[in-house]
Amino acid sequence: MTIHSVVIQKLLSTNAHLGRRVVADHLKPYAYGVRNGTAVLDSDKTLISLRTACAFIGALARNNARFMFVNTNPLFDEIFDQMTKKIHLYNPNQNTLWRTGGFLTNSRSPKKFRSRNKKLCFAPPQPPDCVVILDTERKSSVVLEADRLQIPVVAIVDSSMPLDIYKRIAYPVPANDSVQFVYLFCNLITKTFLAEQKRFAKHDSIAADDDSSKIENTEEAKRVEESENVGVSPKDEVVVVPYESLAPISQDRAEAKELLEKLVVLKFNGALGNEMGFNGPKSAIEVCKGSTVLDLIVKQIESLNSKYGCNVPLLLMNTAKTNDDTVKVVEKYPNSNIVTLNTSDGQASENEAYPSDHDMVFLSLMNGGTLDVLLSQGKEYILVVGSDNVAAVVDPNILNHLIQNKLEYCMEVTPTTLFDTNDSILNSHQQKFQLAEIARSSNEHLADKFKLTDTRSLWVNLRAIKRLVDTDALKIENYTVSKGGKNDKILSPKTAAGSAIQFFDHAIGINVPQSRYLPMNATSDLLLLQSDLYTSNNGVLVRNSARTNPVNPSIILGSEFGKVSDLLSRFKSFPSIVELDSLKVTGDVWFGADVTLKGRVNIVAKPGMKLEIPDRAVLHNKDISDPIDI
Repeated sequence: MTIHSVVIQKLLSTNAHLGRRVVADHLKPYAYGVRNGTAVLDSDKTLISLRTACAFIGALARNNARFMFVNTNPLFDEIFDQMTKKIHLYNPNQNTLWRTGGFLTNSRSPKKFRSRNKKLCFAPPQPPDCVVILDTERKSSVVLEADRLQIPVVAIVDSSMPLDIYKRIAYPVPANDSVQFVYLFCNLITKTFLAEQKRFAKHDSIAADDDSSKIENTEEAKRVEESENVGVSPKDEVVVVPYESLAPISQDRAEAKELLEKLVVLKFNGALGNEMGFNGPKSAIEVCKGSTVLDLIVKQIESLNSKYGCNVPLLLMNTAKTNDDTVKVVEKYPNSNIVTLNTSDGQASENEAYPSDHDMVFLSLMNGGTLDVLLSQGKEYILVVGSDNVAAVVDPNILNHLIQNKLEYCMEVTPTTLFDTNDSILNSHQQKFQLAEIARSSNEHLADKFKLTDTRSLWVNLRAIKRLVDTDALKIENYTVSKGGKNDKILSPKTAAGSAIQFFDHAIGINVPQSRYLPMNATSDLLLLQSDLYTSNNGVLVRNSARTNPVNPSIILGSEFGKVSDLLSRFKSFPSIVELDSLKVTGDVWFGADVTLKGRVNIVAKPGMKLEIPDRAVLHNKDISDPIDI
C-alpha cells in the first residue's frame, strides 16, 4: 500500500468526505459525486487543499508572522486549546471571550462579550497576518472583516458554503467539519508550527556561532558570483544567452529521463481562427502535411517520452469555445498523458489587453489546484507555449540549463530580421537588453523599433510560481509594462511578456533560432507552412535545406484568400516556394497544380478578370496582370 493510499484512508476515517445535501456550484469541482442524497467530497482534492494551507501557514510561521485562530464550535474547545498551547499562541490567564464583530477593524478597543461562545486566540495585539477558522459560519463576521483588511483566511468549508463567503477565503479546505477531521487539521497545523520553530531555533544557533561580518561578506560574495555566472539582471532588463552556448543533455538515457521527469508542458488553446475564417480553434487547423498545431505538439512530447522512457504530461488550456474541437483532436492519442484545463474565455484568451497571457496561467494553475498536483508528482518546471507559434520546440537542453543554474524564469526570444542582420554577436555572446527592446509579437513594421521578439515560449519554476501566488504577488494590477517611456504603465500588445520577470529572482532570456518562431495569424502564414518549405519530424518543423536564404519569403495575399477555405480552394496544390523571395497576389487568381514560384512574383487580377495560373507553371521574377503575361 502506498503512502498516498494510507493518507486517503486516514482522511476517509475522519468522515472528511461527507458533505451536505446541497453542493454549491462553485464547490462542485471539489465534489466526487452524490450518494444517498448526500454530497461526497473528493478526498484527493481535500488532501491537496490541506497541503496548500499547511504550506502557507508554514511559510508565514517561518517569518515569525502573527496568527489569529478562531473557534466557533464548543465541541472543538479541547482540541483548540491543546493546539494553541503547544504552539505558544494561547495564554490560559487571558481566557477571555471576545466578540468577533468589529474585532479586527476596531482592534484598538475590543469589546468583551461573554454570551457568544466564540473564542479567539492570538499572539501580539497587532493585526494578524493570517486568520485560521476551524468552523466557518455562513455569515462569519471574521471572514468579512479579514477580507476588508486584506488578511488571508485559512478555513474549513462545507459543500454548501455561499459564494460571497467562499470567495473571501484565500485557502479553503473543503471537508466535513467533524471532530475527527478538526483534530487531524489542528494536528497538522501543530506539527507545521513545531517544525518551523525547530528549524528557526537551529538557524539561530548556527548564526550565533558565526561572526556577523563574515556572514555578510560571504552572502555578498555569493550574490555577486551568482550574478556573474547566471546572468541576473535588474528588473527592467534581461540577460539574453545564445542558444549555441547551452550544454547538451547527458547521453545517458537514465539521466536524461530523470531530467525530463521534472518537466510539464502547457499549451495555450484559447485562440480562435475567426480572423482566418476558420470556425474553431487555431490549433485545429492543418498546417503541415495533414498535421494540426495540436498534432505537432503532441507528437513532440510522445517522441520525447518514447525516446527516454519518461512521462512528460501535456496540459491544454481550453476555453468553452475551443474545448469541443480540441477533444476531437486529442481523441487520436488515447495513450498520451494529455490533461485539459477548462477556463473562462476572458481568463484564457490571448486577445485580451493583458501584458501577458502567461501571467494568467499562474493564477489559473493555483486556483484549480493543478499546481499542487504537479508539485506532488515531482514536477519542477513548466514550459508554457503560446497558441500562435507553430514552430515551438520542447527542448531538453534549455531545461537542463535552467536546472543547473537554478533559474526561475526564462523567456525564449529571437532577433528581429533587421537586428539579426546587423549584429551577429548575439549568436555567440550573451548581452543585456531592456524589456522595452523586446516586441511581444512579430511585425515587419516594428523591426526598426525592437531588437528582439518574444516567441511566447516561457519556462518557469513551479515552486517559484507557488511562492508568488502564496504571497499574493501575482495580480494583474501589479504588472507594469514599458513602452519605452519613463514610468509608463500602459498595457501594450506590442510589449513582451517579460513584464512578469520583475517577480522572479533569477531570470534570463535565451536567443533561439528564428526557425523556432512561426506565428500563424493569417492565411499567408498558412501558405508558408503548407508549401514545400517545411516538413515535420516527430512534431518538430524542419526547414527545407535547399533554401539558402535564411529569411522566409514575404507573402501578401488579397482578401480573396482571407479565409482558410478560400486558400484551399484557390490552390489545386500548394506551390514550390523554396526559391521565392516575395509574393503578392490580389484579385480573382487561381493556381494550378505543381506551380513553382521563384524570386519576386507579383500577380494582380484586374476587376472583373479571372487569372488562372496553369499546372506546372514556373514563375520567376514575374509581374502578371493579364493571361498573356504568364
